[in-house]
Amino acid sequence: MEPLLFKENGNWLDSIKAFADPRVARMLFLGFSAGIPILLIFSSLSLWLREAGVARATVTYFSWAALGYSFKFVWAPLVDSLPLPYLTPWLGKRRSWLLLSQCMIMLAIVIMAMTDPSSNDSLAMMAFGAVLLGFSSATQDIVIDAFRIESAEQKLQALMAATYVAGYRIGMIVAGAGALFLAAGLGSSKDSYSYAAWQGTYLIMAAVMLVGVVTTLLIPEPNHKQNQYNYTASDYSRFFALFLAAVLGLITTYSFSDVLATNLKLTLSDLSSNSKLASVLVEFLRLSSAVVIAWSVASILVSFGLVQRKMVVETYLAPVQDFFQRYGKSLAWLLLALIGLYRVSDIVLGVISNVFYQDLGFTKVEIGVVVKSFGLLMTILGGFLGGLLAMRFGVMRILFLGGVLSALTNLLFMLLAQAGHDMTLFYIVVSADNLAAGLASAAFIAFLSSLVNVSFTAMQYAIFSSLMTLLPKTLGGYSGGMVDAMGYQQFFLMTAVMGIPVLLVIAWASKRFHFNDVVIK
Repeated sequence: MEPLLFKENGNWLDSIKAFADPRVARMLFLGFSAGIPILLIFSSLSLWLREAGVARATVTYFSWAALGYSFKFVWAPLVDSLPLPYLTPWLGKRRSWLLLSQCMIMLAIVIMAMTDPSSNDSLAMMAFGAVLLGFSSATQDIVIDAFRIESAEQKLQALMAATYVAGYRIGMIVAGAGALFLAAGLGSSKDSYSYAAWQGTYLIMAAVMLVGVVTTLLIPEPNHKQNQYNYTASDYSRFFALFLAAVLGLITTYSFSDVLATNLKLTLSDLSSNSKLASVLVEFLRLSSAVVIAWSVASILVSFGLVQRKMVVETYLAPVQDFFQRYGKSLAWLLLALIGLYRVSDIVLGVISNVFYQDLGFTKVEIGVVVKSFGLLMTILGGFLGGLLAMRFGVMRILFLGGVLSALTNLLFMLLAQAGHDMTLFYIVVSADNLAAGLASAAFIAFLSSLVNVSFTAMQYAIFSSLMTLLPKTLGGYSGGMVDAMGYQQFFLMTAVMGIPVLLVIAWASKRFHFNDVVIK
């Protein structure tokens, strides 16, 4: 899983030739399939909702639909072990789950396309489609990660990861800039909203996902090692039922607490004279309560014998126990804090960024060119730069540099807020922000990969990748309310200040955690 693998023997020409290996090349198409859904939940959807007249605070709440990425470790063991009726005998273990997740992604996008958010009554259906899209896309990511690892030996993993990331970025450009160009070309704008334009755009995005479907049908199933779980199909079916029961408990808690939460918000708003703070506190309490209920439901069912306790321990607890045993409790908690906090500054800002550009008067075409096309290309460049610097100076140093740059570039957004519709400054801010993000991401992926025990690769990496976005995405859902309360400039200053504790954690961790870098002298 080491994405920045440096080979001391061999030459660069051999590495370049390896890109022609079919196992490496097919990751470009799987990466493209994985890159399509994410912006259809975040930026493209936020612009659609704003054009439809949805309030800014409500728009940012939709970013929670992507929390499936942050909780994918919950059902990763099921995806890894549970056979699918009819599909698994036909396609095999990995491709069957790939095809199912891709079909569910297409269904979710179609549901969103057939929903007009300009009607308040339809927002619930739009939210359902967005949540289904986030869940299905996260599932596809789990399967693609496993497919990549099992398809080739370790020496090809770095090239396969690089090709996957390139395809992922191309998919993001199509779903970001492509969707904005399509919506504008079909006749929708901030001043003249057209549901038909956005409907056509999302239906086209659903059709684009056929690239992934065709790839799944054409590629060979990887060779599997012996399944590490020695349980029957009935055991896994009951394990899946346990998961569904826990999810049902979470959803039920949210449904029945709606009226109570509304009344509690009103009460706290009167007491604190701050409706935004009251909303944040109540929603946090609501989420925490729902998680506790879901956990309680699962625990009760396990105690009643629905699922073997040993199965739960081996699936969920063993990877966690291994991590704490290898690093010790104090260092393990410090590393987890670093994982959970590292991206908080840029993700919280990123949720509201497109709405910010639109509020400054930038058109969808301008946003598409600068942010969704040019910006993503700058992210790729930043990733290459981060990889080279990490090999030269060490991952932890570049991790710190990435944290510094991410915080500093957030301050540039304050200048843009003052300048307004300034295309030159727009290019400068987006360039700096995406270069910093790409550089930081390259070092961070290498850092995460170094923490994984190969005995628990899929599960531990799923936990780390989920944790790194959990807090940022949760806070990002409140970014619209924060902007309403304090304004854009103060909000951007706050996101920059969020980066300071991260730098302190990195500096502390660097003294205790010894990364096995291969450093070029």
